[in-house]
Amino acid sequence: MSELHFVVEEAPEGGFIASAVGMDIFTEADDLPALHAQVRDAVALPF
Repeated sequence: MSELHFVVEEAPEGGFIASAVGMDIFTEADDLPALHAQVRDAVALPF
């Protein structure tokens, strides 16, 4: 797999949630720059 797509949504309690389409990769953060870093970390683990 060469690319992953993430759906980013605002969390009800504040912040943002990102989930990979078709895979069990989820993460959350308080702001978008932090979410970007969290997504990179979440993807690095399984790959």
